[in-house]
Amino acid sequence: MVGSSHEALHRIFQKDPTLLTRALQRVLHVPFPEPKEIAALNVDLTEIEPVERRVDTLLRAETDEGTYLFVIESQGKVDDRKRGSWPYYLSYLYEKYRCEPVLIVVTQNSATARWASRPIRLGFRDWHSLTVRPLVLGPDNVPVIADEEAATRDVPVAVLSAMTHGRGPQAPAILESLATALRTIDDETAAVFVQFVDSCLADPQAKQMWRDLMTATQYFWRHPLAEQVREEGREEGREEGRVEAKAEMILRMLQWRGIEVPDAVRDQVNACTDPGRLEVWAQRAMRARDATELFAAD
Repeated sequence: MVGSSHEALHRIFQKDPTLLTRALQRVLHVPFPEPKEIAALNVDLTEIEPVERRVDTLLRAETDEGTYLFVIESQGKVDDRKRGSWPYYLSYLYEKYRCEPVLIVVTQNSATARWASRPIRLGFRDWHSLTVRPLVLGPDNVPVIADEEAATRDVPVAVLSAMTHGRGPQAPAILESLATALRTIDDETAAVFVQFVDSCLADPQAKQMWRDLMTATQYFWRHPLAEQVREEGREEGREEGRVEAKAEMILRMLQWRGIEVPDAVRDQVNACTDPGRLEVWAQRAMRARDATELFAAD
C-alpha cells in the first residue's frame, strides 16, 4: 500500500511510465522523443562505503535519439541538502549507465516548485563546473482536469491533476470527473490510482469526499485501503451501519457540490432503509443539479 503523498507522487510514474513522456511533452513543453520502451530500474544508488543514497523512482527510456534515465524525486518541502544530492545522483547514474540522466521533481506545493526549478550551479560566479536544471511538475503547470471527457481521454493525467490540485473549491469537480473516468479502465489499475489520490489529499474534507465517491463507484471497497479506513473508524468510535453511512454520504456529496439540501430531501434520504435504493441515489448524487433529482426516476 502507498502510505504517503511522497510515495504516490513518484510511484504513479512506475504504474504508468508513459505518463511521464506526456507530462514532459504537454505540461513542461519539452520536446522529448517518443520512447520505444520504458523500464523501471533499481533505485538504490548506495556505494560500498559508507553512505546509502536512493532516488525515489528511476526509469530508463529507449528512444530513436538514444537512451535516457528519468530520476523522479517527490519533494514535499524546500530542502537545500538536495543541492548536493541531486547533482550526485545524476553524475553517479551517468557513470554507471553511460546514458543521459534527466531529473524530474514532483510536488504539490507552489513554493517548493519554484525552489526546485532553480538551477543548481556548482563552481564560481563566472564559471560553472556543473549546472543541474530540474524539470518540475507541480500545481502551477499540471493542468486542472475538472471535465469528465478530458479525464476519460487520459486517466493517468487526470490522476496526477487530482494529486496536485485536490484541495480548495476546485476539488469537487476534479474528483468527480476522475471518479467517472476510473470506470473506463480496468479495476486493478483503478484501485491503485484510487490509493495514489487518497494518499495525496491533505484536505480532510476533500479526502472524505473522495472516499465517498469511491464508495459510490465500488472501487474503494475492493481495495486493501478500505480495511484501513474501517479500522480508523473503529478506533475513533465512528463505525456506523451500512444504511446510515450511505445516507450520510449522499447528503455530504450534495453539500460539497454546493447543492442545497431541503429538509424534505434530507428526511427522505435518512428514512430510507433499502441499500439498493440508496446505492442508486448515491450514483445520482454525483451528477444531480438539484437535490430533488435524487428521486426523479423513482
